[in-house]
Amino acid sequence: MEPSGEVPAPQPVPERGAQVGFDEEAAVAAPSGIEEIHPETDSSSCRTSNSSATLSSCVSLEPCACPEECMFTALSHADVTFRKMEGYLRSRQLCDVILVAGERRIPAHRLVLSSVSDYFAAMFTSDVREAKQDEVKMEGVDPDALWVLVQYAYTGRLELREDTIESLLSASCLLQLSSVVQACCSFLMKQLHPSNCLGIRSYADAQGCRDLQRAAHAYTMEHFLDVVGSQEFLLLPVEEMERLLLSDDVNVPEEETMVTSLLTWVSHDAPARESHLPLLLAHIRLPLLQPQFLADLECNPLLRNSMDCQRLLMEGMKYHLLPQHRPSLQSPRTRPRKATVGAMFAVGGMDATKGATSIEQYCMRQDRWTQVATMSGRRLQFGVAVLDGRLYVVGGRDGLKTLNTVECYNPHSKTWSVLPPMSTHRHGLGVAVLEGPMYAVGGHDGWSYLSTVERWDPQARQWSFVASMATPRSTVGVAVLNSKLYAVGGRDGSSCLRSVECFDPHTNRWNSCAPMAKRRGGVGVATWHGFLYAIGGHDAPASSLSSRLSDCVERYDPQTDVWTAVAPMSISRDAVGVCLLGDRLFAVGGYDGQVYLSIVEAYDPQTNEWTQVAPLCVGRAGACVVAVKL
Repeated sequence: MEPSGEVPAPQPVPERGAQVGFDEEAAVAAPSGIEEIHPETDSSSCRTSNSSATLSSCVSLEPCACPEECMFTALSHADVTFRKMEGYLRSRQLCDVILVAGERRIPAHRLVLSSVSDYFAAMFTSDVREAKQDEVKMEGVDPDALWVLVQYAYTGRLELREDTIESLLSASCLLQLSSVVQACCSFLMKQLHPSNCLGIRSYADAQGCRDLQRAAHAYTMEHFLDVVGSQEFLLLPVEEMERLLLSDDVNVPEEETMVTSLLTWVSHDAPARESHLPLLLAHIRLPLLQPQFLADLECNPLLRNSMDCQRLLMEGMKYHLLPQHRPSLQSPRTRPRKATVGAMFAVGGMDATKGATSIEQYCMRQDRWTQVATMSGRRLQFGVAVLDGRLYVVGGRDGLKTLNTVECYNPHSKTWSVLPPMSTHRHGLGVAVLEGPMYAVGGHDGWSYLSTVERWDPQARQWSFVASMATPRSTVGVAVLNSKLYAVGGRDGSSCLRSVECFDPHTNRWNSCAPMAKRRGGVGVATWHGFLYAIGGHDAPASSLSSRLSDCVERYDPQTDVWTAVAPMSISRDAVGVCLLGDRLFAVGGYDGQVYLSIVEAYDPQTNEWTQVAPLCVGRAGACVVAVKL
């Protein structure tokens, strides 16, 4: 039921004299008992039952059960009282303890200190030597910071300054003044800068200030390119340098930046740091460096004379020289840092409004989706490919008719442009880029299922037909592997397909491959290190789609022409968007037979495991998902 929006009526307030949780007769009797106590009576008069009860409650400090209208509350009582206590502090009256820090002697009141500080409360209320001493030695505390915090105990105020904040925070941590610790940490968070974030991170770690440590670490990761130019970076101890090189979250455009940063740090004190190079170089993702950059490192004076460094460089070169062996060469050094993989885009699709026009962008480092653009109009069952860092949106249908139009989105300038249309109107097509040109494969023209294929030449800026597939296919999965174009599954009008074809652009021919174990329409496909993956989809007529959705994932090895089942997704889904980002395959959105999904899962081929990541902003099925190197 939807909320009515009405404000609930207030509950009736009992009239004065009505019974509210206590006995009315007792309430009437109480005043008469009090009246019996008279200032001039002797001690024997205090032995009446009512008098004894009153005295007993006073001794135990229990609140008196007086009617509310008889109570008086001084609103400024605490302020006035603490101001008087502060006056006693400054005039050194009624002080019962002296805190000794260095050469400074600070008088104070045990009651006030214990009321504010858990540290002093434990000291003065326990059976320890300090509880009875007139003077207490405070070891390891800055005298000025201690005096500031003693004043804070009386006033609730203190000044936060850059030149004293660290000593103040250290003393606050010792004295267990949590509100002051939080205030100091918040102050330091606002002061974070590339020139000081490493020092603040290390200091917060030593003090056990976890929130500040996390904030300083996140700032260091985000602004790493500026941090490496600071004096703090050059003075880092080897343990902290290793920690930076290990991080997957460091915000760098490419792995070469990490190599340059490491060599700069070593060169700052080469005699002392050169011996640490093999240890630190082992945390660089050397196989992911550009081949020329990797070759130049071999002659670097810092690396040339170290056999361990040369062995690591050779490992990186082998990765480039033997691409066919990459699946067996995987290691922590072949896992790209999150910031270097680019971004993933989810474009359009079907949502609750019957057609999403938004484009969302996923940042792996922040594990977050954000909306970045909007298409010019609704498109369903279209294709998207990345060419020269731009997103090409091809074909589809607008709800009324099948389209042949093509649009291009530039994620850097966030602008759209229109390209020449295809010769054929197509929805349910597959789109991919192979060795420069872009291919539009199969689909449906509004009347029949298509086997034809068109190729876009970016140099000539025109479309032309290439060889047709053996089988018409709509909702087909298309991907590129080993310089060939693969068309996987789809529908041919009568049923969903298991069959797979691959196109060789050099011979302009399609050849049959081993069929999948399952028929799949609306299948998502992607490739990783020599393997082709087919993910999700359906095998059912449209009238009973929900009963035949798939969570199944199959992997194709072109060397053996064999499909193998791997770990399934956590949920069955059709029209799932699939994309390789970094070294993981992402399954984005889809349809589970009832709702359009926002769920996103990432598959790690090395561990054969799926894990959920941040969901889409908008649940959608049939979104085109692509990765762009920004």
